[in-house]
Amino acid sequence: MLNYETYCKIRDHLGRQSLTHAQTAQALGLDVRTVIKWAGVQQYQPRANNTPRVGKLDAFKGHIVRWLDTHPYSAQQIYQRLCEMGYDGGRTIVKDYVQRIRPRAPQAYLKLDFAPGEAAQVDWGEMGTVSVGGTRRRLSFFLMVLCYSRRMYLEFTVSQTSEFFLACHERAFATFGGVPQRLLIDNLKSAVLQRLAGVAPVFNPKYLDFSRHWGFQISACNVRSGNEKGRVENAVGYVKKNFLCALELTDLPAVQAAGTLWMNTVANVRIHESTHERPIDRFEQERTLLKPLNPNGFDLARIVRLRANKQFRVALEANHYSVPAKFANQYVIVKAYDDRLCIYADDKLIARHVRCMDRHQDIEDPQHPAALLQQRKSAREQRLLVQFLAISPRAQAYREGLEATRVDARAHLRRIVALVEMHGKEPVARALDDGLELKAFSAEYIAHMLAARRRIGSEPGALQLIRGADLLELELPEPDLSIYDRHHGHHTGADDE
Repeated sequence: MLNYETYCKIRDHLGRQSLTHAQTAQALGLDVRTVIKWAGVQQYQPRANNTPRVGKLDAFKGHIVRWLDTHPYSAQQIYQRLCEMGYDGGRTIVKDYVQRIRPRAPQAYLKLDFAPGEAAQVDWGEMGTVSVGGTRRRLSFFLMVLCYSRRMYLEFTVSQTSEFFLACHERAFATFGGVPQRLLIDNLKSAVLQRLAGVAPVFNPKYLDFSRHWGFQISACNVRSGNEKGRVENAVGYVKKNFLCALELTDLPAVQAAGTLWMNTVANVRIHESTHERPIDRFEQERTLLKPLNPNGFDLARIVRLRANKQFRVALEANHYSVPAKFANQYVIVKAYDDRLCIYADDKLIARHVRCMDRHQDIEDPQHPAALLQQRKSAREQRLLVQFLAISPRAQAYREGLEATRVDARAHLRRIVALVEMHGKEPVARALDDGLELKAFSAEYIAHMLAARRRIGSEPGALQLIRGADLLELELPEPDLSIYDRHHGHHTGADDE
């Protein structure tokens, strides 16, 4: 049975805060079906029960109240004393009851006031996912809020790594037209490496250099003290409830465009509940007190040392980027910016790619495999030439004839080498000799000669003389002229008669 307090929270989340059923269930730790059921209940009605339930702790509640009135016992101490009195229930219900009858006094916070241009607060927020290429990425948003005017800068990303963090800073400074004197930040690793109570924070060296370049001081909040940057904490909730809550998330550019429009037409022009003025109007008092922008750029890149694999690729965030083939299996330095990657070897730039925010993509520069492909092509051509020249001592002369008469001489060489595998070296060598005699330079001619000789060898047929030398190799029997003598004698006798 839902208690009255939880019922009121459900009504508040759905009504005043305008959250959905799913968001309300997540915020209160309830099943979404429970939220839907109680959303339609207009008035809370406790379950009727004529027989009150008696719990194991009921008999000891009076003792607990008296103990807490006399001394601020902990729940564990209360539990131990109850066990000595014969209590055999669980420790959790004791702890819950102690917290209920002795609620913690809410902390009081001093109101912080800031002069124009004095400070800004920075934080990340996140909500849902967004489509990027063929995958979905967690949607993050960067917020910088000027403490005096409450003017907000909002930018959406799909990563919270240092290069995105610093790039968002720079774009916020450019939007404001200046830099506040100090920034109040949470203890995220991009800015603070270590934060211990009573000890000065250890700042990230990259962020420290960034602050010196732009001329602002870093003020890190204490651990678990979000109230110290309450302006930006409230802004994160405001973005979620007022903008993202009712937004149909599509792709990142669409979300960013909608966020910029919302920031300029709603967030920065509304009457702020604390100042009772529009942030954009108060910003006019703050604009001239911001520090001027540094005209020189700052190297925002996150630097990582990676090894290229045997396919000459480096892997970064589930994507693979190519380098020139000669750097396969070698270590390189990758400078990762929010929009590009620059890859170095021995302090020399060897590759540059547009950064891909999709996952499991292969990004290749067409020039990177060119040297390897040329090397393999040269090796294949060299092997082909060696095989062709091995056919006959006169193969080189035939090759020169092919190159002089044929545009695609290499293709003819390849087909002639293939004919050697089909017909053997000697028949092809003789066909090459025939081609040189007749100045017939083509793979088709060689194939025709081989086919013709095969037909001659297998079936008797008409004599085919292919070249002039064949005429000199014919062996003919001596002619029998006696038949002419006999014939001549026969005609002589007839005349005598």
